[in-house]
Amino acid sequence: MDSRLDRMIARMTTQRRALEVAAAEIGALPGPVLEIGLGKGRTFSHLRKLFPDRTIIGFDRDLHAPADATPAAPDLVLGDFRETLPALSGRTPWVPAALAHADFGSEDRARDAAQADWLAGLIDGLMAPGGLVVSDRPMRAGRWTALPFAAPEWPYFLWRVG
Repeated sequence: MDSRLDRMIARMTTQRRALEVAAAEIGALPGPVLEIGLGKGRTFSHLRKLFPDRTIIGFDRDLHAPADATPAAPDLVLGDFRETLPALSGRTPWVPAALAHADFGSEDRARDAAQADWLAGLIDGLMAPGGLVVSDRPMRAGRWTALPFAAPEWPYFLWRVG
């Protein structure tokens, strides 16, 4: 049985690998990066390293990240995703996005599955054709095609937007 530390290391290692694959896949596609679930800002910090010349917009219900791992205003959007994501539709220069990373998983799988059902449609409405969606939970949208991504240590998912 893995410890909580073992599981955290597996999750972070897989997440980093998935984001690096995504960065290579969208290299020439213009558009911002959406960090949906800013949390403590760890992934946002890594996205800045991967995409130093792109706008990265961070979304979360409340701010929990330290100042050095938080997007500057106006690229920080706080509130319920069901309200904040639709408000961006058609708003330039924030959309269409080249990449969306949705990190919203918890230990409550039923809650996560329900959230994935409505979150996928909101994300889809913000994405450029050819863009990528990367997530720690399975999601579905009509325009998305799953990309092969081997993650034996921890489940992670990548989709190309058609």
